[in-house]
Amino acid sequence: MNIKHQQLNHFVMVVEEGGFRAASNRANRSQAALSTSIKELEKILGQPLFEAGNKLTLTPFGNICLPKIRLFLNAYGSLVNDLRAAAAGQQGRVRIASVPSVAAKLIPSVLAEFCEKYPKVEVSLIDDNAAGVEARLLAGEVDLALGNSSNIADDALDFTPLITDPIGVVCLRDNPIAAHPQGVKWQELLKQPFIRNGTCTLLDPTPARALSQQALYSIENITSLFSVLELGIGITTLPKLAFPINQTRLIWIPLTDPPLKRQIGIFKLADRTISPQAQIFLDLCIKYLNATGKSD
Repeated sequence: MNIKHQQLNHFVMVVEEGGFRAASNRANRSQAALSTSIKELEKILGQPLFEAGNKLTLTPFGNICLPKIRLFLNAYGSLVNDLRAAAAGQQGRVRIASVPSVAAKLIPSVLAEFCEKYPKVEVSLIDDNAAGVEARLLAGEVDLALGNSSNIADDALDFTPLITDPIGVVCLRDNPIAAHPQGVKWQELLKQPFIRNGTCTLLDPTPARALSQQALYSIENITSLFSVLELGIGITTLPKLAFPINQTRLIWIPLTDPPLKRQIGIFKLADRTISPQAQIFLDLCIKYLNATGKSD
């Protein structure tokens, strides 16, 4: 026979309440039922817990059992609380991979609310390029990934669209292109040195791929890219989210022919149930974008 959790609880209640009658009221059980529960526990253990002539006095064996049973019940209670907290998203960990532009512009607002509501949840945020974000998710390194939908070619991934991000040209403010802040056609960029970067794959399905194909320079690191652009060596194309709002020397101008956009969203493994913590984070991303009017 196995010891029941309820039997251990009844034993401790009798000790704490100083008798079977008070313990039965606390347990919301009849005194006879409580007495039977204790007798079954004693039968399983093979020793009496209370003295035969005085049901309020513990036997030597009962005194040995009491602290051990209390220790177990406390640990069991803590376990139940922890599991319930984890199920409610109050504890645990969420790991997120994101392309830098999204991590810098969208994640902070979502993360601030998440940390305020779930202060005991550990959050790990990893910046990577679009391909790296997808690879980390497929490898199981992260629970969620934020990136560009055009990079999701694997049926193992589910994608939740969040926002569309227009593509534009970046150049110095004194560049002749800057005279057309409402938009520029890609053909107008052919006469200038072009700097290819990681996001230029967005041009590949369009005629504007000619810009990338004739590039004299290729720079993957976004910080280095802006440093070179500020020297006036060339121009490049970037999603709007990737362009710093505090930039003073450079300007971002939308491409109007073709008008290009990338679809930004959250993706997860299609055949896996994400943790409650990850689901809460995903829901907060959608809530934030809906509230700010940025979601499609």
